[in-house]
Amino acid sequence: MCHIFAGQAPETYDSQTRSVRIGGHSTSIRLEAAFWTVLEEVAAHQGMSLGKFVTKLHDEVLDLHGEVRNFASLLRCSCLIYLTELRPAKIAPAAAHERYLCESSRVHLHAAE
Repeated sequence: MCHIFAGQAPETYDSQTRSVRIGGHSTSIRLEAAFWTVLEEVAAHQGMSLGKFVTKLHDEVLDLHGEVRNFASLLRCSCLIYLTELRPAKIAPAAAHERYLCESSRVHLHAAE
C-alpha cells in the first residue's frame, strides 16, 4: 500500500472535541482532526460558518428522520459524501491516482499504456 494509510501524520487522526450550540443547547462533538478540516471546507462551500452548518444539518436530519442517531458518525459520512461527490476537483483524477501509486505499480501502469 506504499504507506498511503500508515504513513499519514498522526495529528490528522488525533481526536479533537469542539463545543457547538445546537437548538439552543451547548454540546460537544469529538471527531478526528481531518474530519474537522473537511467540515470547515464543507461549511465554507455552503457559505456558512462551521457552527451554522452543523446546526442546519442537525435540524434537517431531525426534520427528515425525527431523531438524530450518532451525530458524529453522520458528520463523518457527510465528509465522505462531500469528498467523493461534491467537492470541486482540485487535481485531475489521473494525476491523483498516480500520486498514490507505489513505484512498482507506476511502472506496470505505464507499461500497460
